[in-house]
Amino acid sequence: MLNDRAGLGKPENDTVEVKSFKDQQQKEAAFDSRDRGIRTVPLKRIVGSVGRYQDFDSQFRFKANVPPERLQWIKNAMREGRSLGPVKLFEIKDEFYVLDGNHRIAAANELGHDEILAHIVEFVPSKDTLQNVLYRERAEFSDRTQLPVEINLTEVSQYANLLDQISEHQQYIKETEGHEVSFKDAAFDWYKTIYRPLCTIIQRGRLIDSFPGRSIADLYAYITLHQWKEGRKRRYGIGIDKLVPKQMEDFREKMADLKDTEYPEMKHGINVFILMNVQAKKETKLMDKLFELEEVREVHSVHGDVDLVVKVVLTRDILSSDAEIISQFVHGKVRQLPGVISTKTLIPGISKIKVPDGFQDPASVPT
Repeated sequence: MLNDRAGLGKPENDTVEVKSFKDQQQKEAAFDSRDRGIRTVPLKRIVGSVGRYQDFDSQFRFKANVPPERLQWIKNAMREGRSLGPVKLFEIKDEFYVLDGNHRIAAANELGHDEILAHIVEFVPSKDTLQNVLYRERAEFSDRTQLPVEINLTEVSQYANLLDQISEHQQYIKETEGHEVSFKDAAFDWYKTIYRPLCTIIQRGRLIDSFPGRSIADLYAYITLHQWKEGRKRRYGIGIDKLVPKQMEDFREKMADLKDTEYPEMKHGINVFILMNVQAKKETKLMDKLFELEEVREVHSVHGDVDLVVKVVLTRDILSSDAEIISQFVHGKVRQLPGVISTKTLIPGISKIKVPDGFQDPASVPT
């Protein structure tokens, strides 16, 4: 949602500056770099600047006495949907620092944007703290698999076990389907058909409640290490014993064969509301294009901070997460439409819906 905060004023006592990249680089001994390419970055994770950190307050707004003309021009360009190109960011761990594009980021913050397109160069911390070792292992895992989501483990050396699983799965696909498959494609198939289903079972069984400080990924690594690699028998008390065979690929086939009645959460409906800002001259055509999409139930042109409100009903199965399905739809079908400036997605928590007597709209069932 676009909320122009430029007229709200700035707190007079907000003198805290954003972080200095050089200070953080020295602190983390992060001198080796690698190009991460272009991707979207949440604005809340941009915490500092490479050379101009003294020009911004803690909310990444320009301090007083900085000429506003360029900032205003960029804000106007963003409102009109002009392409300004990606900003350039340096990354240390999970924080980002602006090398080029300070005005664009300040403008995006003032307009209430959630993310920005950026070309990223990562600087890898070299100090051998536990946190840094885990970070480097996770980064190496992400580089090799190219998965669109992060898998966060809290124990060192466990990423190597996951890479071994993917290698075994890659070989299995080659033998069963009779053709070579890239490690990246094998990793994606492993994630969708093995990792994600088992994590869903662990989550439904609330096993994580017994292990404070651990992640579901940790439990996945522990269970699969003992079950598939070391062949040790364990009792987990939540049905995992019956659902997880002794071989990884047997588990994959079992998940693929499950029917909705055997696994109640195999299919799950998701109600989503998308708030859109669009170019004025393309609003009517966009409404028509959106309404043609099978998943779209309602499209409304509204007055206020947004231009369109779209109600969407999506369906996910055990092999996908809500976030994946929503992201695929919004990025793959909505943001690709000409004239879209920005989108914001809302997911209902608790819903109350009135329908006429004797009428049940399947799209209106709360999620």
